[in-house]
Amino acid sequence: MSEMPDTSSRRHGVPGFARHGRLPKRGPWGGVLRILGGAVAVIVASALCVSAVTVSQLAGAVAKNSVAINKNEPVAVPPTVGAYPGGFNVLIVGSDTRAGQGGIGGSDGGGDLNDVTMLLHVSGDHTNATVVSFPRDMVVPIASCAAGGGVYAPINTALSYGGSGADNPGKGLPCVVNTVEQLTGLKIQFAGLITFRGVIEMSNAVGGVPVCVVGDINDTEVGLHLKAGTHTIMGYTALKFLRSRHGVGDGSDLGRISSQQVFLSSLVRKLKSNDTLGNPATMFKIAQAATRNMDLSTSMATPDAMLAIAQSLRNVDLNRMIFAQYPGTTGGTGIYAGKVQPLTYAAEKLMSLIRADKPFTLAAQGNSVASTKDTSNHSTTPTATPTPTASGTATPTPTSTSTASPSKVAVVDGVLGQSASEYTCSVAYHF
Repeated sequence: MSEMPDTSSRRHGVPGFARHGRLPKRGPWGGVLRILGGAVAVIVASALCVSAVTVSQLAGAVAKNSVAINKNEPVAVPPTVGAYPGGFNVLIVGSDTRAGQGGIGGSDGGGDLNDVTMLLHVSGDHTNATVVSFPRDMVVPIASCAAGGGVYAPINTALSYGGSGADNPGKGLPCVVNTVEQLTGLKIQFAGLITFRGVIEMSNAVGGVPVCVVGDINDTEVGLHLKAGTHTIMGYTALKFLRSRHGVGDGSDLGRISSQQVFLSSLVRKLKSNDTLGNPATMFKIAQAATRNMDLSTSMATPDAMLAIAQSLRNVDLNRMIFAQYPGTTGGTGIYAGKVQPLTYAAEKLMSLIRADKPFTLAAQGNSVASTKDTSNHSTTPTATPTPTASGTATPTPTSTSTASPSKVAVVDGVLGQSASEYTCSVAYHF
């Protein structure tokens, strides 16, 4: 394998980065799948609100499709009761398979690409969590796997190099795990693969997600039309919102990250709110939607493992849950032409902090994006929102109350993202 070109001198504020605006503190299918990666960590926490019998039933639904990812190095056995001992990493992969999806995404193509690759890291003291999303077209060294590899290629091909196919996408999961371990230097203990149908069922199970829009979104390619303001969306409206490329950010595929970050942070706030976690019926729907549409690693496909992971995440503050994009840029040449090129210097700064279990925040980033700040105090959870509609009815902007400021932590430059506590808006793209 040839040595990867060093891109440490490349500028961070380059085309291809997402556009998003900060909410004034007033109180294609791959894009959809990316959202679920970070949310799965919180979805698993739903097991805390379900009886042990129910958890066993849900685990049974995925055990038959479990995949071994650590054949030579078995992970620590989770305790029968309590949090997982120490820190751990969970890889979430979104498959583009059309098999068994009821026509969702079309009938041709797909089945062997990991259009979503997201890594959740939980610190050893269980006070910090980071979700790193890897751009699907980012060229990286692919691990040597069952069906090939050992080459530089877009990261979303790792599933196919692992021998995945439309009828068995989970077969390639170990190759994605090995590739991400090689890239990040982190050992991955748990992994899961989710499908299109899982995303759709999840958006309905949670009962809608409030999203904020700066400017009117009019994306005729996906049929999404949203006025500026805050909307609670679910079903196919949520699907269109997450698929929209020409309606948000800079109009590029990477620009979808703006909507994804807005949606994901709002989803996590809702999942961790008392109204959601305190409702066993809602939690069961969420957990059921996830387990019916996922292939889990054998290390994760047990009630004890699910509960241990959930217990470890339960007390992570929203301002200590960071969503970050693995640094990359477009406009490269050679093997990077038309693809995403890693920014190695910024990436190493990010990964070194994660490997060292050090908490951090992200400095303000953006590509010519106006950002409005308000000195008003806010809580980490929004007030109750009206009942959502499938059409995405506009609702008032959520308000909040004061909260204690986080302790001083490292500030990372050159990495795009946000914390779960930040209220942000998708910025409409105007041609």
